[in-house]
Amino acid sequence: APIIPVSAQHGINIDVLLEVMYEKFNPPERDLKSPPLLLVARSFDVNKPGCDPKKLVGGVLGGVLKRGILKVGDEIVILPGIRKGDKWEPLKTKILNLNAGFGPIKEARPGGNIGIETSLDPSLTKGDALAGSVVVREGEELPVWNKLDLEVHLMERVVGTKEELKNEPLRMNEQLMLNVWTAKTLGTVTSIRGNEATLSLRIPVCVSKGEKVAISRMIGGRWRLVGWGVVQ
Repeated sequence: APIIPVSAQHGINIDVLLEVMYEKFNPPERDLKSPPLLLVARSFDVNKPGCDPKKLVGGVLGGVLKRGILKVGDEIVILPGIRKGDKWEPLKTKILNLNAGFGPIKEARPGGNIGIETSLDPSLTKGDALAGSVVVREGEELPVWNKLDLEVHLMERVVGTKEELKNEPLRMNEQLMLNVWTAKTLGTVTSIRGNEATLSLRIPVCVSKGEKVAISRMIGGRWRLVGWGVVQ
């Protein structure tokens, strides 16, 4: 592999580095034609305490666009939304501004993190309250799951322990931590059928069939990665 001396501080050879990276690594295919889907990793209230109410900025979402294109002015829906009693209610809002690492943009495409200023009440987005949600364009649908059917693949050994611990099969009523896209939720095993299992979720998640889910177990007082599942 070539060795390229660079200085990011002085901007020396950055163009050469990018050119070599482009030659050596195949850029991933970007799906621009499918309906947009954004995975929310963070959510913020960027307003300072005591600011003038007339200068309030709407709630901000940060995440990665998995597919499609989002534009300023798009009407969007945040799923699963917010909890009201025993139900979850989707949040509808509008994109007021888009930002990438290099500044404001008019439209966002897959690749890299983006920030979305919305018309939401900022109290709904403060403290990562909407982290783990997904964003779709209004009129598009994505299933919200209160339980998941998974094709389970357990690794031979537990990841992250000092001792080599052998994985045990799933047990009925066992609680597992599931990482579903950017969301985390606890799931209780309610059914086991060979290498398939059904889990009842404490917090609902949005995910498409065929996507992979990370599975962790509580071992030694910490959640340890033990395998993955494919959403059925």
